[in-house]
Amino acid sequence: MLSKCDVNFMKDNNYKSIFILLITLLLGTACISESMAAEDYPIIFATQIPIPSDFTTITSTFGNHIPDLQKVGRGGDLWIRYTDGSLKNLTLAAGYGNGGFQGSGSIAVRDPAVHWEGNRVIFSMVLDSTIEQYQWETYYWQLYEVTGLAKNETPLITKVKNQPQNYNNISPVYTIDDRIVFSSDRPRKNMSHLYPQLDEYESAEVVSGLWNLEAATGDLFMVTHSPSGDFTPIVDSFGRIIFTRWDHLQRDQQADADVLNATTSTFNWSDEGASAIATNDRSEVFPEPRTERADLLAGTDMRGHFFNHFFPWMVNADGSQLETLNHIGRHDLHGYFDKSLNKDLNLQEFTDVTSGRENQNPIDNFFQIQEDPLRPGYYIGIDAPEFDSHASGQIIELQMPPGMNPDLAHITYRTPRATQIITDSPGADHSGHYRDPLPLSNGQIVAAHTTITGGVENLGSRANPKAKYDFRLKYLNESNGFLVPGSPLTDGISKTVSYWDPDVRVTYSGLLWELYPVELRPHNRPVLAGQGLDYPEISAFDDAGVNLDEFKIWLKNNNLALLVSRNVTTRDVADKQQPFNLKVAASTTQTTGAPGKIYDISHLQFFQGDLIRGVGGVVSPGAGRRVLAQPLHDGVEQNPLSIGGPTGSVKLGTDGSMAILVPAQRALSWQLTDTNGVGVVRERNWLSFAPGEVRVCASCHGINTTDQAGSNTPTNTPQALVDLLKYWSAENNPACVGWIVRYFSRCRFGR
Repeated sequence: MLSKCDVNFMKDNNYKSIFILLITLLLGTACISESMAAEDYPIIFATQIPIPSDFTTITSTFGNHIPDLQKVGRGGDLWIRYTDGSLKNLTLAAGYGNGGFQGSGSIAVRDPAVHWEGNRVIFSMVLDSTIEQYQWETYYWQLYEVTGLAKNETPLITKVKNQPQNYNNISPVYTIDDRIVFSSDRPRKNMSHLYPQLDEYESAEVVSGLWNLEAATGDLFMVTHSPSGDFTPIVDSFGRIIFTRWDHLQRDQQADADVLNATTSTFNWSDEGASAIATNDRSEVFPEPRTERADLLAGTDMRGHFFNHFFPWMVNADGSQLETLNHIGRHDLHGYFDKSLNKDLNLQEFTDVTSGRENQNPIDNFFQIQEDPLRPGYYIGIDAPEFDSHASGQIIELQMPPGMNPDLAHITYRTPRATQIITDSPGADHSGHYRDPLPLSNGQIVAAHTTITGGVENLGSRANPKAKYDFRLKYLNESNGFLVPGSPLTDGISKTVSYWDPDVRVTYSGLLWELYPVELRPHNRPVLAGQGLDYPEISAFDDAGVNLDEFKIWLKNNNLALLVSRNVTTRDVADKQQPFNLKVAASTTQTTGAPGKIYDISHLQFFQGDLIRGVGGVVSPGAGRRVLAQPLHDGVEQNPLSIGGPTGSVKLGTDGSMAILVPAQRALSWQLTDTNGVGVVRERNWLSFAPGEVRVCASCHGINTTDQAGSNTPTNTPQALVDLLKYWSAENNPACVGWIVRYFSRCRFGR
């Protein structure tokens, strides 16, 4: 009889997966049926005072890092459930937390993660609460570690050393070298006057990205710079950091509302500096305007641009190789999105029904990602609406191990599609909403579940809140091909607490939410696969006479990264929403996928995410800044001059290649422009790069299988890279002193 995981392998219709299945069945390692399940392990989870609202509160999709009393009540704890069903309150046993009035010494807890050896857990905790009405205090989520987890041991909780103080640090995970990666709202370069970073949607507080800490030494650096936030990282069995990123690269809707309603909340600061001036300007330059700005779209061929989703991403712990999971994109996961221009008949609105893609199960978002311990490369998560359900919804699954082609991506609905929907009139297949799914090593799945299908609501009052949602951890069972809620993990954990919020005394008595489950078990440290350059780029370094290792050291010392493309005229065959008949101006290099207009392109223009958009008005600015796309200006002096191009751009090679030095640890985006500097094809995401990283994207929109002309990935040695390396060598080789020497020696030719 086939096990559940056997069936899932066969569903993929993927010969590689079937081969892996045969091997694992022979070895008996990767995929086992429930009747052959491994031993059970304890489960650690957190309890939380229910919070009825769902905008930037503890269980929201974004802004959930804010520790104010109205966002996260005090009184939750860290718990362990042993294999015999008994429970222990770990925080209380270690001397943290209390019942009754939540003043000094009160806590809230979240995000436990287990160490590789299975004997300690790192988590986030906020301490204390105000003891008097109207007393506003500042609190921060900080990282703690708990040991002594055996049933007969007394747990010990210690605060993680050298973490950012006076910032909120959440969702920690242990890396393969025992450092800690976590989300934080610490600003780039600790520029406190920019605090807090505001998201691109509601201008609400958001985490600035992922950070990497060596606790013993205090070595700390930014892994990702994310304008709208990176959430809930894990380290998968291949050593990759997998997380949810909020992708929202579009113009500021708050500023558009100001223009359309003649209000003046939003404005631009003159720069990111501490002495910047608040100006009356609120102009934006990238990407194209939103649909609501008919005034800006008038006289152009552009359609209004909307972009908003939470997608699975991956990155190495040093910040390198950041991209969507295996380069998966909207074409693989979404059901619909619009084209960019009106008059080009080659461009199409995208629908999953007409695309012919493998995946016929579209999703909107992918939250709370976990990897199945029995099936490496299988990721389970939640497709939830952005608001109104506490980030709970449908359980979904995606197979995407390293090297798997996104064209083969297939979303499996583990609960019915109806469970993604908020409705007060559910059908028979709506079993409620789910969050925090956890595949166990014995083949079972646990998740936080509620039978509620409608939107959030406070059924009580501010002083005596009663959240409509009632999350309990439950084992999930199979029924008619879907997961359904089974028996609860506990008999229910109740508490009676009160606290000032701080204006109103809040009193709650009843069951607590049960969230963030993890399995307390040892697991093997993965070995991260090495990533070197391919032959075309190695050939470019050889042609220029530049030592790659020495060049990377120079990049790192100057906080720079090198970006390279081989032929930007080639694009993935699925992308028919932006122009794809592209030709390098004044050259013979072009790639076309259909008859019709051919677009001349000459430059690739880069934009950096500057924190310069202010809120609250020029007269009395509010705290914090939103990222705004500005033409690249950091590090531009390191690149050859780009004659005739727009600000922040580099000229394309006649072979379609591109090479540029860019600032590391800074959100960047870009667009291909025509000879007049007008955007033709635009990047839709923000990306950041690690110091010293050499990043190659063979095509501007990476090719999964073939480009628009049916060809494979370009293999040319990028001439633009050769030219840049020769320029760099002439400018940075110590033997090349003075312009006369550079001109008459081989230095200028890249020795």
